[in-house]
Amino acid sequence: MLLFSSKPTFAQAPKKIIVEHADYGDTNTEELPEGFLLSGNVKVNHDGIVLTCNKAYFFRNENYIKAFGNVQLVQGDTLFLNSKYAEYNGNMRRAFASGDAYMSSPDATLNTDTINFDRNTQEVYYNSPGTIVNKDNTLKSKSGRYYVEQKKFQFLTAVTITNPQYVIKSNHLDYYSNSGHSYLLGPSTITSKNNYIYTEKGFYDTKKNLAHFLRKSYIKYDDRLIEGDSLYYDRNKEFASATRNVKITDSINRAIIKGHYGEVFKKKDSMFVTKRALAINFVDNDSVYIHGKRLMVTGKEGDRIIRAYNNVRFLKKDMSGKCDSIHSSSKNSLTKLIGNPILWNGENQITGDVIHLIGNNTTKKIDSLKVLNNTFLVSKDTLGTGFNQVKGLNLYGKFLDGKLHDVDIVKNAEVIFYMRNNENELIGINKNISSRINMILDNNAIETITFFNQVDGDIYPEADLPENARKLRGLVWRADERIFKKEDLFTDEENEYNDKMIEDGKKDNAAKNVPLKVRKETLNYDKKKAKSK
Repeated sequence: MLLFSSKPTFAQAPKKIIVEHADYGDTNTEELPEGFLLSGNVKVNHDGIVLTCNKAYFFRNENYIKAFGNVQLVQGDTLFLNSKYAEYNGNMRRAFASGDAYMSSPDATLNTDTINFDRNTQEVYYNSPGTIVNKDNTLKSKSGRYYVEQKKFQFLTAVTITNPQYVIKSNHLDYYSNSGHSYLLGPSTITSKNNYIYTEKGFYDTKKNLAHFLRKSYIKYDDRLIEGDSLYYDRNKEFASATRNVKITDSINRAIIKGHYGEVFKKKDSMFVTKRALAINFVDNDSVYIHGKRLMVTGKEGDRIIRAYNNVRFLKKDMSGKCDSIHSSSKNSLTKLIGNPILWNGENQITGDVIHLIGNNTTKKIDSLKVLNNTFLVSKDTLGTGFNQVKGLNLYGKFLDGKLHDVDIVKNAEVIFYMRNNENELIGINKNISSRINMILDNNAIETITFFNQVDGDIYPEADLPENARKLRGLVWRADERIFKKEDLFTDEENEYNDKMIEDGKKDNAAKNVPLKVRKETLNYDKKKAKSK
């Protein structure tokens, strides 16, 4: 078998192989017409590399040796190569070992059937199933290459890294045995007891359990899926952060949160999303959208709290609204709209200092409504230009099929109501003050009004009630702010930012969006270290 050409690949004359010791040496013209037979504690040296064995055929003219039995090739303190059989070409500075081939370095060992070693490039490569073991991991592959100076293994076929906490599988992986850094450069998976990770470009520090993933990456838990153009992961803390085109899917609570930056603390059952953040909850075949500058979700199933901050907007069928912040608890099905809240239900506009929406944990539907302090309910008259108005201290309402049906206004209740007959003819304008008012609404329109205690007012013909008396103090009609569709949840600036992020994602520029700290600690670490040498 011709393994190497004897012609040197460099201009400088190759150094000769030197036989330092052998218990017995002989020339056998029949068996070795051009070589020497060496046996017993054979030791040869070539330009700093030492080869020992039980028996060897030495071809002086070709500067070539074949070694048999307990073969060991040693290069300083960086590489030890053991096998049953080996060949070494001094002119080419290349070695071949077979038969239980075993390579060791200060950081890792390799077991395989055959190993090739090129001293010129300081590369070890094998094309038979091999097992690599170091302190932290076991790697198995069908073939591989080891760069001695960089202490880097490279695999271009199926490779598996087994760690006590997880298993990595990839078809293209660079592994640095000293640092434990792994670079995943093709479709790859990381499977553990806690989660499943997929990426097509990523980095994993097997010693520190830190990772950074790019391109079509996701982290999947039993109840949660985290996606984004750029993912950072700390297994020790079970913490993940995602950048650009972020999507977190909660399968148990039937919810999705989107944005362009997010953080998930799995151990703490919490997540945080910002940069055009949007929460989507699926309730009774309806989608509830909540948008805020920042969204935070905390707590386990059944005791989960959603918080949204700064310029919050929300939308569901037959209902939308705005406020400064939202606090929503799944435990008591209570959603609080805090800070200048406004709610639209059907054709009704509702405002107050604080608005509470109360759900039913059994039906998972909105059951009732509370508006606390400075309550104002207004809707446009169905045919005219006036407004039906109800004002008071607090409002307590009940929903029927997602629409306000039974409403009580308590304390200092005031009403202006355009009364029409069955032919929709205006029969008068009811203007009253009482301590409490009850209204029954049908299809979001006022059907009946009942006044309680200390009633003061009357029904006025339209001509007898001047325009300036047809509006209660504090009336502000805000129809131009109403949210009708999902796109209305966001400002023009936020939509432009979103379009830019989506376009950048198509260009695969995720690395540009990685926080500087992560980029320094991961992606360029080994490359910079190699250059410094």
